[in-house]
Amino acid sequence: MNENIYVLDAGNTSVKVGLFENGVLKNVRRVPTSDKSRWSEIKELIPLNSSLVLCSVASEEFNSFVHSLTTDITVINANSPLPILNAYHSPESLGMDRLCNAVAIHTLKQTTNAVAIDIGTCIKFDLVEGDQYIGGSISPGIDLRYQALHDFTAKLPLIDAHSQESFIGKDTVTSMAAGVIHGLDAEIKGMMDKYRLAHGQDLTFFMTGGDVEFFDFEGKNDIFADPNLTLKGVYEIYLCHVAY
Repeated sequence: MNENIYVLDAGNTSVKVGLFENGVLKNVRRVPTSDKSRWSEIKELIPLNSSLVLCSVASEEFNSFVHSLTTDITVINANSPLPILNAYHSPESLGMDRLCNAVAIHTLKQTTNAVAIDIGTCIKFDLVEGDQYIGGSISPGIDLRYQALHDFTAKLPLIDAHSQESFIGKDTVTSMAAGVIHGLDAEIKGMMDKYRLAHGQDLTFFMTGGDVEFFDFEGKNDIFADPNLTLKGVYEIYLCHVAY
């Protein structure tokens, strides 16, 4: 397909803007969605009357802003045509970022089964078996866990540490960081072991998300990191829209 397409992956905290030139992803930029004063940066990245594709779990105000950028816009939603079968029991409630991750790993995988692990505001696992999206899991990410510790206790402070060397904290702040960071590390690796137990060697993991850099998943043959996984899934669904 010989054209330029701007793809937006709008999450709870930031939006990624990627340009696909003739099907190749280039020039990815990240802009906060929570800071309205920064939205003008998105407008500067996208030429007037460009073709846009939007996958968003952000606010309606942000989505309205994106719609003001062009009339040539494709929105990924529960009714979008897909290259896989969506076997999720409540597809209308499925986050479009999860669906886009599933489509991306279906395109990239060289095993029968694959799992997308998106480590951001939430920790999301999504399983593709063959040509079907099955489902997965959602749990709180780093910042949500810190926020909960602060909001639902009387004395614990609100912290934002994203690294902690020891799993044994020596004061309140490092104890909180140890519980959140090392607890999440154990949770993610434990979930991965469950998938390996269920699917054996015929399985590949794809890691993505803004906080994936804070975890060490070693150099195993069944694990691949792709910071732009969701953008690639959005583009694949866009191609289905064009062909539909």
